[in-house]
Amino acid sequence: MDEEYDVIVLGTGLKECILSGLLSVDGLKVLHMDRNDYYGGDSTSLNLNQLWKKFRGEDKPPAHLGASRDYNVDMVPKFMMANGTLVRTLIHTDVTKYLSFKAVDGSYVFSSGKIYKVPATDMEALKSSLMGLFEKRRARNFFIYVQDYDEANPQTHQGLDLTRVTTRELIAKYGLSADTVDFIGHALALHRDDLYLDEPALDTVKRMKLYAESLARFQGGSPYIYPLYGLGELPQGFARLSAVYGGTYMLNKPECKVEFDMEGKVCGVTSEGETAKCKKVVCDPSYLPNKVRKIGRVIRAIAIMSHPIPNTNESHSVQIILPQKQLGRKSDMYVFCCSYTHNVAPRGKFIAFVSAEAETDNPQAELKPGVDLLGSVDEIFYDVYDRYEPVNEPSLDNCFVSTSYDATTHFETTVTDVLNMYTMITGKTIDLSVDLSAASAAEEY
Repeated sequence: MDEEYDVIVLGTGLKECILSGLLSVDGLKVLHMDRNDYYGGDSTSLNLNQLWKKFRGEDKPPAHLGASRDYNVDMVPKFMMANGTLVRTLIHTDVTKYLSFKAVDGSYVFSSGKIYKVPATDMEALKSSLMGLFEKRRARNFFIYVQDYDEANPQTHQGLDLTRVTTRELIAKYGLSADTVDFIGHALALHRDDLYLDEPALDTVKRMKLYAESLARFQGGSPYIYPLYGLGELPQGFARLSAVYGGTYMLNKPECKVEFDMEGKVCGVTSEGETAKCKKVVCDPSYLPNKVRKIGRVIRAIAIMSHPIPNTNESHSVQIILPQKQLGRKSDMYVFCCSYTHNVAPRGKFIAFVSAEAETDNPQAELKPGVDLLGSVDEIFYDVYDRYEPVNEPSLDNCFVSTSYDATTHFETTVTDVLNMYTMITGKTIDLSVDLSAASAAEEY
């Protein structure tokens, strides 16, 4: 361990593993350490025994739930947009060869006390029971405008400069109702609150186009995909990528104390009496608690069930977004469900999560609107964790700290954080249009 590295990465959460893979591909000498004896950090997947130990102490799970090894329960459940940034990062790095994916059955939105399938195109808008006849026509016209919009072709802009026109102003042009605006903004554009309404409309239009492109990619019932055997496979995939390009891994390394020189710049990491020297450190907030601040809490219910979520067309995997306004909240609530069809539970079993940013001190009561949608549950657990963001100046100390995972059940915000960190560390913007698979194959042989 007494060597010098360009970068030492602490923690094997998904963000840290993506970065160690990308930095290794760039030719940097990377050492990746974790105090745990498993990959994934806070974003790991647990088997049934591990789940029971985490939430129920030493209790043994009941036999009727099936074999422990058949469960892969994500601690940070998230789906991927089929044409989103994470998928493009996986293709760019050729990590797709280590993973298998399956489309997610359904994308739903909660409106006026009911669950509705999310319409994403002009044709789906016409069929949707979410809207009345006249509203369908108005929504269809809006969807056609979004589908036809091309940033590079002013003829598709209908005289609107979307870098200046707000989303609220654009939507007003089509006369859409508040409930329609709710599902467009939260279930299609995936905004987490209503601040977007008074921001330039271009971002919302791009997000809607991404949703429609992702939906078209697999011709499935939703724009989302999800790896077989759970998200714990993702960090390991990027760890393999890093190893292929010369990265070194050390799990089960206690303490991992970051060392600084006289100028306050990072100079190494010490564990078990040995120090590895480095120029930069990348880590999750738990490794440098004095360089982060608390920005909130995530509350989550984890349920094991013997049936799909009611009113979702028997979907074995589904996301339901409950927009803030529908619940009288400041931010959205999310329901995520997957099952044995994604190899995360034994046959006949379903894993459901209800997630939100905490707004009170009573997470159980706060999550009730989402939990009520699940129907009967075999077992339910409640989890609460604090969220942190970095407050240091990386140019002064060479420490690059990731932001804690949010309550969303999709990956777009997560990957934005990773790519921003990559640019801060390297000074470069990653070009996701480049396919590294040929280079990767050359390295292996």
